[in-house]
Amino acid sequence: MSGLGDKIEFRLPWRDLMKTMWKGAISFGLVSIPVRVFTATEEKTLKFNQLHDKDHGRIRYKRVCSKDGEEVSYDNIVSGYEYEKDRYVVLEDEDFDAIPVESSRTIDIAQFVDSDEIDPLLFKKSYYLAPEETGLKAYALLREALGDDGRVGIAKVSFRDKEHLATIRVHDKILVLETMYWPDEIREPAFEELDKETKVRPQEVQMAKSLVDNLTDEWNPEEFKDEYREALLGIVEKKVAGEEIEVIEAPEPTKVLDLMEALKESVEKTKKQKAPAKRAATRKKAAAS
Repeated sequence: MSGLGDKIEFRLPWRDLMKTMWKGAISFGLVSIPVRVFTATEEKTLKFNQLHDKDHGRIRYKRVCSKDGEEVSYDNIVSGYEYEKDRYVVLEDEDFDAIPVESSRTIDIAQFVDSDEIDPLLFKKSYYLAPEETGLKAYALLREALGDDGRVGIAKVSFRDKEHLATIRVHDKILVLETMYWPDEIREPAFEELDKETKVRPQEVQMAKSLVDNLTDEWNPEEFKDEYREALLGIVEKKVAGEEIEVIEAPEPTKVLDLMEALKESVEKTKKQKAPAKRAATRKKAAAS
């Protein structure tokens, strides 16, 4: 898309658009690797502002003191921890600097584990670890040592006022740090429905496995795109151009009367869809060889 869509895409190298969010060192054994941390991901979504429906004026939010009702500037705001109802202890910058943990200055790798031992539910956010020039050789050494054997380093790091459990892995030629939730931050899946006994027939399981087989393919993330964002952007562009927006009614959901029948129909449908794709993939491989 043109016009408004161009504003969404970056035109400069990502490194030029990002600032170092943390500086420190990776440590494993007696080896220290000075690195800088960059955010590895960005969430692409259309940004909306809240407006007054009467005159489309922007809604502004003010920082107001609950005691005297006065607006407060950022310079006069401090961090307070509520240890009792309406009673706070105030922490200054030097208090945070005095926290006696090594993870505020280093990413200390405690051990290495196979990546498939870690539940993906624990992963939070990805960061690129770019080496300082003085640590380039040690950086390359760790990268080659991890290699492609599926192992990751387990470490702790502190930034953004919080200590994180994290993994370090190799992605192409760069080391990636993935922050994780602490185990006690994962909620227990306590749902009464899961305690109810459900009888599943062997034929249904086999049919479901056939459906999974038919939908199994090589992972190619480039095949997926945010269709909702593109469609929403299209509506925005039409409204800017003064075009009328056609509201398309959602189709009625299909009522599944018989689970086995639905599985059979799904298996047949996916089998027909997979056949042409499989032939195309075979021709592509033959042409490449």
